[in-house]
Parts: sequence; C-alpha cells; structure tokens
Amino acid sequence: MTKPGVESKIGLNLRVDAETQLREGRAPPSNGVPTNAGALNLLHRLASTPASADDALKLLHELQVHQVELDLQHEQIETTRRELAEDLARYRGLYQFAPTGYFNVGSDGDILEGNLAGADLFGVRQGELVGRRIDSFLAPGSRPVLLALLQQVRENDSKAACEVTSGGEAAGSRQWRVVAGIGPGAGSWLIVIVDLGPSQAP
Repeated sequence: MTKPGVESKIGLNLRVDAETQLREGRAPPSNGVPTNAGALNLLHRLASTPASADDALKLLHELQVHQVELDLQHEQIETTRRELAEDLARYRGLYQFAPTGYFNVGSDGDILEGNLAGADLFGVRQGELVGRRIDSFLAPGSRPVLLALLQQVRENDSKAACEVTSGGEAAGSRQWRVVAGIGPGAGSWLIVIVDLGPSQAP
C-alpha cells in the first residue's frame, strides 16, 4: 500500500506537471469527463461581473489543471497496465516453454499446473496433467522416495532433491532428478524434474 507521504508527493508532482504542460501548451488530449453545464454557467456568471472576473479565471485554471492531472494519471495507469501485461506474457512464456518440467503440486500430491516440457516428460498432453497425482508417473519403488522428499520439504520449509525412476513406459524407464521447494499456495510444492537419461536399473 502506498504511504500517505508518497501519495502527497505523487499528487504534488502531478500538479506541477499539469501546470507546466498547460503553461507550455502541450497538455495531452483530454480523456476525462467534459465540464458539466452547471460549472460552465458558474464560470460565465463569475466572468460576467468585473468584481468576480478574477475568481472566474482562478476557477477555470483550477479546472484545467485538475483535468490535465486526470489525463496524466490515465496515461500513467495505461503505461503501467501495458508493462504488467508484457511482464506477465514474458514470464508465462518462460514457464511454458522452458526446456525443463515445471510443476505446481497441491498438498494432496495432485498436479495443479504443469508446463509443456513436464507434459512431454510424462508422455501426456498438458491438459491431462491437472488432477493427476505426481507420483503416479513414477515406478512403484520411487513413489515413496518422492513422497518422503515432499514431506521433508514441508517440515523443513526448505528445498531438497532426489532421483527417481519413471513409470516404465513402452519406451523404457528413465532416471529423473526431482528438485522440490515450497510453493506459493498453502501446503503446495514447486517441483522441477530433469531427465537424466535411461534408467540403469536392471
């Protein structure tokens, strides 16, 4: 959350920028709500009387400054939105197209999310990963090894690794290195699986 002092500084900077742009005649095209009829009538009445003409000019200036402040805020919000969208697309691309299998696994061992390399590693389509138990892709003897690793990570709130054997598909079983750490959700894990090649087990 933005601190009050920072908000005041931002507001002051916006006002200074707005007044500078008005003075130099380079205010951005207005994206705000046009001044309503009531405000225009008030300005007209004030401007029509010599005694209040100065007040009309001051009010007009304040309205112009406020409008430019709103337009500058709109520009900043749009710039931030574009930057966030670009960052999100970049990081999703890094996750999806990484050459290593990445998985987010729930506390029950079910896969919540996996990338393309992970789906390829398990020999399924990416959409078939969600809801499958991650240990179901391992050889029976490796399943307790992985579950013990996840329990260790949970208890120590740390990162740990082990080697397991795949489930022995038609192409033959393979050796995988599993690195696990605590995930962003309560009780979830982030898991990376690297293919080490054909299993050496007899």
